[in-house]
Amino acid sequence: MYEENAVLHALCTRRSVRSYDSTKPVEQEKIQAVLTAGQYAPTGMNRMPTKFVVIRNPEMLHQLSKQNAEIMGAADRDPFYGAPVAILVLVDSTVHTWVEDGSLAMGAMLNAAYAVGLGSCWIHRARETFDSEAGKALLKQWGIPETYRGVGFCILGYAAGELPQPKLRKDDQILWID
Repeated sequence: MYEENAVLHALCTRRSVRSYDSTKPVEQEKIQAVLTAGQYAPTGMNRMPTKFVVIRNPEMLHQLSKQNAEIMGAADRDPFYGAPVAILVLVDSTVHTWVEDGSLAMGAMLNAAYAVGLGSCWIHRARETFDSEAGKALLKQWGIPETYRGVGFCILGYAAGELPQPKLRKDDQILWID
């Protein structure tokens, strides 16, 4: 059924990309389309407590990836997989739906990336990164209050190679109560 509807098709076939073409820059208008999807994601009582930090600076990407890897306990890895862009999703933690609001924004951005032909992946440990002293210093440098906490990094770029194929879903995921 989802093959007949473009939105459902995109939702059912989008997959995380973990290898990026470092020679192909991401166009500004595609990044903006992804950001717009994040901005229009639902939020509790329409409070819109999210902030998006677009990181394209290679040194900053490296610094954040390194810190993320250290938190993960794998300092020799690149958790950003060489992606040329990372969108950090921060949410005001004084809003009781902050985790849900940030998660919805992340999901919308991942799907929008696919819709405009980009690869993407949700990278965890943004909360730990920006709860650290180094992360709090970055928030201060960027003029963002400490009440904002990290939900995730949406990495973006063009996939190096074929996109992963979706796996069939489990039959026991849905329970009908009629």
